[in-house]
Amino acid sequence: MKIAVAKGDGIGPEIMSAVLKIFDANKVPLEYEIVDMGKWVFDKGFSNGMTPEAQQTIERLGVLFKGPMETPKGKGVKSVNVTARKTWNTYANKRVFQTLHGVDTVFSKAGIPIDITVVRENIEDTYGGVEHMLTQDVALSRRFITRPGSLQVIRYAFEMARQKKARRITCSHKANIMKITDGLFLDCFYEVAKEYPDLKADDVIVDDLCMKLVTRPDTFDVVVLTNLQGDIVSDLCAGLVGGLGFAPSANIGDHICIFEAVHGTAPDIAGKNIANPTALLLSGFAMLRHLGLTENAAVIENALLYTLEQGVHTGDFGDKSKPSLNTTEFADAIISNFGKTPELNAKQLIPNKPGTPTPLKLERNTMLVTKEVENEKIIGVDMFIESNEQPDVIAKKCQRHAGVKFNLINISNRGTQVWPTGSVYTNLVNQYNVRFESIDNYPLNQQDVIGLYVSLSGDFKIPSLELLNMWGDKKSYSSAAGQ
Repeated sequence: MKIAVAKGDGIGPEIMSAVLKIFDANKVPLEYEIVDMGKWVFDKGFSNGMTPEAQQTIERLGVLFKGPMETPKGKGVKSVNVTARKTWNTYANKRVFQTLHGVDTVFSKAGIPIDITVVRENIEDTYGGVEHMLTQDVALSRRFITRPGSLQVIRYAFEMARQKKARRITCSHKANIMKITDGLFLDCFYEVAKEYPDLKADDVIVDDLCMKLVTRPDTFDVVVLTNLQGDIVSDLCAGLVGGLGFAPSANIGDHICIFEAVHGTAPDIAGKNIANPTALLLSGFAMLRHLGLTENAAVIENALLYTLEQGVHTGDFGDKSKPSLNTTEFADAIISNFGKTPELNAKQLIPNKPGTPTPLKLERNTMLVTKEVENEKIIGVDMFIESNEQPDVIAKKCQRHAGVKFNLINISNRGTQVWPTGSVYTNLVNQYNVRFESIDNYPLNQQDVIGLYVSLSGDFKIPSLELLNMWGDKKSYSSAAGQ
């Protein structure tokens, strides 16, 4: 089988060479097509960090094994890592964090074993990167949580938990505050949970999760989260098992998958041959198992675990009284231990059943949409206006524009109501949300909203607006604090 390989920036080429050397020594039946991605590709003028030929190769082969990559700062370009995940819809980011004997942590010293799998939604949330300056003082980032996207990643998490024979699957969220977005994600979790009655499913608020992870991490098994929260929590979990040098990552999609280390490019040690290749090697095990090369994965992983148990280490971890190995020497030590079995967590040798990673050729973009179960209607609009005036002055102007179809309901500033009630102790910025609802919830159309916009724009600059929708008798928008 052929896979695409991107060596990466900084320490990327060194650790990738070490991992491929280990694979070759174990006669892993793979061929590698090297593709051009990373900072130097940005510097050549490719704004997405990859050449067209690289994109075509990855889409033809279906698997990308990549080293860490740097995104140039201050050039208005998107992260190549995020771009790759989103371009190929690798919607589930699976990160496995396990106690490794020989990598000392406060938990390993206390005899508390850790085996946590974090499944992070990989496409949506604030990582859409849709941002605007509404005024010179106010920036807006749009947070997209979709029902189809949530169902994709959550169903993957449940399937993976069942295959893992997990004892528990937990949805972590902030639905107590973000009732619409995180609320939708949580609703999807329990909707899918009904299809898996054999799994214990529960949920926890994300800040509570973080506290519990650093006190009793052994109580968690599989955790599924939205994108930003998942990014933060997975790095926290890396700290529990020894750091980012032991944090693998698999980006799973229906057609294309990306396997990479979580850590960055470490430019301060690049070219010195002292980087720790373990995280990339662990990611490689996930890739081998994805490709059906289970026996190769087990032999190499057992050799890695045995090597760590013997106290062999690179400079970033381990017993400092013992000399550390460089990247090449560490890879050679693992190779020398092929066929040996660790005392703890030995992997079963399961014969290879190679599959084919080649994706289906798609003729058009896949449209993800669920069936609308209740009729939609527009019952109002939030107008986001720019103004330095006081709330009561704004209210008087807005009421003149309401006409016969709209009522001015409330005015908020940074999410806090300031009219018709509020407090003079609430600090204001020069951007308000002015909410109009239809009289008696009478259904409106977009032309009604446009007419209000045109009228209101005579008094205010309106950088943005959002329709207020209802499905059936359920309002699908949030209230202001104090409303």
